[in-house]
Amino acid sequence: MAVLVIANFALPSLHIVLWSAIGYASVGAILLGVHLHRPRRRAPWLLLAGAVACFITGDLIADVLTRLLHRSGFPSLADACYLTVYVLIAAAMVWLYRLGVVRRDLGGLFDAVTLTAGLGLLSYIALIRPYVDNPDLSTLDRSISIAYPLADIVVLLVGARLIASVRFNTAVALLAAGGIGLLSSDVGYGLHQLAGGWKTGGPVDIGWAAFYVLWGVAALHPSMRQLTEPQVQRGFEERLGRLLLLGMSLFIAPVVLFVEMRGGRVRDAAAIAAVSALLSGLVLLRLGRAVRAQRLTVQRERRLRSAGAALLLANDEEAVARTLHAAVAELLPPGRSYAIALGPAIDTGVSMAYTSTLDPAVAAKLGEFEVSLCCPLALADGRAAERALYVASDEVVLVGLQEAAQILATQAAMALERIALGEEVGRRNSEAYFRTLVLNTADVILIVGDDDLVRYASPSAQALFGSDLVDRPLPSAFADDSAAEVGRRLVEVRAGDSGRPGKDLQVTGPDERPALVEATFRDLRDEPTVRGVVVTLRDVTERSRLQAELYQRATFDALTGLPNREVFLTRVQEAVASGAETGATVGVLIVELDDFKVVNDTFGHGAGDALLVAVGQRLTEALRAVDGSYGAAGTVARLGGDEFAALVRRAGTSADVERVAERVLQSFAAPFELAHGTVTATASIGVSTTAEAATAQELLRHADLAVYVAKDAGRDRWRRFESSLHSAVVERHKLRADLDRAIADRAFLLHFQPIVTLADDRTRGFEALVRWDHPTRGMVPPDEFISVAEESGLIVPLGAWVLSNAITAAAQWRIAYPGEEIYVSVNVSARQFRSPDFAQWVLAEIDRMGLPPGGLLLEMTESLLLHDDGEVTSELAALRQAGVRIAIDDFGTGFSSLSYLRRLPVDVLKLDKSFIDTVVSSTEQHAVVDMIVQLARILKLQVVAEGIETAAERELLVTMGCDNGQGYLFSKPLSYGDASQWLSQDASGPQRGGRTAA
Repeated sequence: MAVLVIANFALPSLHIVLWSAIGYASVGAILLGVHLHRPRRRAPWLLLAGAVACFITGDLIADVLTRLLHRSGFPSLADACYLTVYVLIAAAMVWLYRLGVVRRDLGGLFDAVTLTAGLGLLSYIALIRPYVDNPDLSTLDRSISIAYPLADIVVLLVGARLIASVRFNTAVALLAAGGIGLLSSDVGYGLHQLAGGWKTGGPVDIGWAAFYVLWGVAALHPSMRQLTEPQVQRGFEERLGRLLLLGMSLFIAPVVLFVEMRGGRVRDAAAIAAVSALLSGLVLLRLGRAVRAQRLTVQRERRLRSAGAALLLANDEEAVARTLHAAVAELLPPGRSYAIALGPAIDTGVSMAYTSTLDPAVAAKLGEFEVSLCCPLALADGRAAERALYVASDEVVLVGLQEAAQILATQAAMALERIALGEEVGRRNSEAYFRTLVLNTADVILIVGDDDLVRYASPSAQALFGSDLVDRPLPSAFADDSAAEVGRRLVEVRAGDSGRPGKDLQVTGPDERPALVEATFRDLRDEPTVRGVVVTLRDVTERSRLQAELYQRATFDALTGLPNREVFLTRVQEAVASGAETGATVGVLIVELDDFKVVNDTFGHGAGDALLVAVGQRLTEALRAVDGSYGAAGTVARLGGDEFAALVRRAGTSADVERVAERVLQSFAAPFELAHGTVTATASIGVSTTAEAATAQELLRHADLAVYVAKDAGRDRWRRFESSLHSAVVERHKLRADLDRAIADRAFLLHFQPIVTLADDRTRGFEALVRWDHPTRGMVPPDEFISVAEESGLIVPLGAWVLSNAITAAAQWRIAYPGEEIYVSVNVSARQFRSPDFAQWVLAEIDRMGLPPGGLLLEMTESLLLHDDGEVTSELAALRQAGVRIAIDDFGTGFSSLSYLRRLPVDVLKLDKSFIDTVVSSTEQHAVVDMIVQLARILKLQVVAEGIETAAERELLVTMGCDNGQGYLFSKPLSYGDASQWLSQDASGPQRGGRTAA
């Protein structure tokens, strides 16, 4: 091509041939270079070859038209070829920029635009405006003429951007020089055209010739591959020449303005202003980018410091890898996918490599990314790096990560070196540590040779065996029962058995004390430092004792020594399974003591514990007594608290199980002689058999239901489960749920039964009685829902409602009938009385309603008073001191005692209806009632007889001196309105016979 260029200028007559040869030779050179060097991306170079081909084709068309055909070459097909050249060049430059591993720095783009804007202003003034102002040109001519300088400006912009971004090499220099030749000749051509002095073969052709030659040489040079190859880019550095060039570009507009002003006329003020504004904006953007780059640098340094701190805390390679992974994620732009790996180093410096060429294990971790960044884990002491950090991602991302990744790699290298040194120090320390452990451990460590002789024994062997074991056969050191086991395990471990622990072995210590040891055998004959079987012995005598004790505690009740619930359930399951095979009937008895809390409260918890032990013994004896008679042969267990259970394993029929229950119940007839005194106790028993149940769980559940029914039926009896029991319990649970809703809705009624003086039938007060009108059941008897309320704890809110409404009624009656001094009597349950701050609440209620304290009488059961723990006495004293009166309800039916009548603050005794029912017909009952009345007189207590239904009963009670009474003889329970009417009649003076009792 150089020879052709010289010949072209020397032989003008052959210009068409020689010039065409130069151009097409350049195309051939580019294609040859692509073929020889095989760049990673061929498309940009092919576009450059196409641009050169279009350019030379346009020259050839223009020369043919002007030289051979003597026609005008403008406008023509040649112009289409020329303009296509600039499109292809711009596309190739942009493609090289996008595909090559370049610095994606917008600052380079701003610099390119700055330079282009300054030169573009000159191009506009010198080349574009003359065409715009020329009236002789057609629109097509003007458009094509303007398109050439504009195309040069575009090529200048993309070319400057590419050159500012890629790493400078020979191919880049040749492309840049060729591009400058192209643009220079274009400018020269334009200026000659405007001056009308254009001539082919002049100096202007030199630039185009350089364009052809240099671009062909650039493609032939091996450095052309680097434009599209992955490579490490160094940090951007501001060079003085670049800054001077940019500075000169900024002064173009002011200089043009100055020159035009000197000429006396500013013709391009608008263009100068636009370019000046553009350049000012570019400078501001450039400064903004610099500030942002500084901020990003600070952020990167902060993240690198954070990663370095995390690497200092890493204690293994996996932790180092996790830290590197997290650090790379923070350094990369958000949303970018990436992969990292640690692997063998492939180079001594930072490099870009194709992922497919890396170690297969590393490539597998990096995934499908084409290019990876390799950063060797080099140390500061200059040692060659054996490993490297590989980061795979988009090429553009990797360029921005190069410097940070190298810093990370250096920090990771130091962390891994520290970990390796730590492991080495730890290993050496561990050797000394374990040597010390072996010499001081309580476990015995023995090394046994192939002849079964002990070659080494740790010092602890002396304490366990009492003698030196070295050179003794190992089996001989154990008790006779274990010696054969030791010999067998030695043979097995030498034969390749894993040496897993077997059963404990027995040895005889120095004081002839037997000891149990746990033995582990390990075959280490292949270890040069051991060359034998290592036997480790651990004294487990105390552990075995504790295990036996724990088993005893886990399976047997600590107080009675009986099996617990879990053991009992297991034995029931075994009995059910056996009975299913043999056809035998299996039965379960649940035994619960009646009023066991009374014993605890009366005699103390020590007596209660003693009673539980005695009950367990008596149940065992009772079951043993019937063993064989009814197929008992069972188990007695304590399920918890005062609840016991008995298992009948092999009964013939369900009737046999019932006879066992009867015998067990009879065993409670005799009192229990305890150290605390003689105690009489009864029990309720629930019975279930496999006739109604198929599993152990069903047997226990059925027996629980049955004992519940036995207690509800009056206690001291047994009941066998029937299917109807389940329905009854379900019905009771439903009643409880309804009761809960009724309390929440206050769906109760309060009735009042008059309490009168027996001598003159004057009304002294009323007993408040709660009634429940159920929406579907109708009026529910108190006996049914009061017991449910007691069991569930609902008696507390229910009792509070009753007490509050009774106080309100009494207060209103006191206001309506001030002379009568009517009081209201309210039953208070034990649970309600023991609720927190009960006395204070009662006093607050009567104070709120304005009722004098004497207008309230609280009825207590004897059991509440009998179980007094000091709290009851203090609460009663507080109420009585305030003026509230206290009554004992149903006196005579419980644990009646003169001691608590004398000791406790009580005002009234209420005789139970059961005494009154037979007081006329029974002389014994007459004597009992008379004694109670006289006793009350001595203790200065008032007596109220309940359930008076006949005049004879009333007259007899008057004769005895009983003060007050209540019952159907006087009135049934009345509603509040009827009770108020009753009081109205009573206040007007008529006797009982003249009143209307609703």
